[in-house]
Amino acid sequence: MLPRLGLNPNSRRYSAMKRFLNLLAIVFLVHLASAEETPVIESGRGVANFLAKIERDKRAHVAFFGGSITQNAGGHSKRVPDWLRERWPEVEFTVTNAGLGSTCSLAGAFRFREDVLAKGPVDLLIVEFAVNDDQDAGHDRRTAIRGLEGILRQYFTANPEGDAISVQFVNPGILAKHQAGEEALSVAAHKSVARHYGIASVDIGLALSREIAAGRMTWEKDYKETHPNPAGYAFATGLITRVIEDSKAAVEIRPIELPEPLDAGSYDQPERVDPQSLSWLGGWRFAPVSKELIPLGSLRADYTRFHALRSDEAGNYLYYTFAGSALSAFVLAGPDAGILEVSVDGGEWRPVDLHHRFSKGLNYPRAVMLAEDLAGTYHTVAIRTAEKKHPESEGHAATILYFGIDR
Repeated sequence: MLPRLGLNPNSRRYSAMKRFLNLLAIVFLVHLASAEETPVIESGRGVANFLAKIERDKRAHVAFFGGSITQNAGGHSKRVPDWLRERWPEVEFTVTNAGLGSTCSLAGAFRFREDVLAKGPVDLLIVEFAVNDDQDAGHDRRTAIRGLEGILRQYFTANPEGDAISVQFVNPGILAKHQAGEEALSVAAHKSVARHYGIASVDIGLALSREIAAGRMTWEKDYKETHPNPAGYAFATGLITRVIEDSKAAVEIRPIELPEPLDAGSYDQPERVDPQSLSWLGGWRFAPVSKELIPLGSLRADYTRFHALRSDEAGNYLYYTFAGSALSAFVLAGPDAGILEVSVDGGEWRPVDLHHRFSKGLNYPRAVMLAEDLAGTYHTVAIRTAEKKHPESEGHAATILYFGIDR
């Protein structure tokens, strides 16, 4: 029934408004129906090889890769293995938790070889970076695709008989997008990569939004925050294990054939570079990560095992010659984080601001691209600490844990 708007029910204006509101109602219902058709789980080819492997060999290696949501020792990276061991008590499961707080898929692509592939052949990879690509890195669609695709191409190149599950966890912003019938950029990008490679994809945020809409769950009680409470992790684990439950073991384990890249610039041939490999001029120091080296801001224990190349002032230079299409740096960006200026092959200087909105009291770990989309030949790069700085920064510092090149 139309609200009372002071209109004559017999007037043309009343009839036109009634038709308009009816049309809005139809559009709304169609929108809801189409949203309901979006699956929470896109099974792809499932995990048929993984199931065949555990039936045949009675052992398997499962690796979890992501940010702090994965790193949490009581999260899905523990609950899924617990479920596997209960479901297959006769199978010996080796588990690698390669979660690292604050890291995005870009950082992931450049640390995947050392943190996952170096642990031995992996039969099932469970990867999550959608939240950090969204709230920490703020990646555009291209970068979110290049990061996850780079990880998956590295994985299937090293483990062609392996399986993978892409999981998109949720934060308040991602949840709000789902509740509005939309997808956050990072979620949509990661789903597109999963579809391209035919792997299973699990959208935790979409599932949660539907449970909330149905009155069966609430954010505050059943999930609570970006790092889920136990109920939230249990909810996510149930969705991940459903992929495994719904899959059938392959009659014969077959290698995965990689399709052409979704983005030719994806970071699928990375190599980590020791900062000591570069030449430098000025006051750079290479030393263990500590308060002595980095006086301002707190340091996470995860990074005190590293050495870092550190400059505290503007006007210090680095030089490096490499063969590849991209150059990245993994840095700690504290309250005094400055700006790096980069020149490739004598070209113009391009600024790369290291300061992050989380740098105020923390030496925040982040990956930055110094150069990309280069011809895959030899390049000479010059890097200098800039005179300019971020308005909220207290200095011109650069603290570099390692560089990365992509072939």
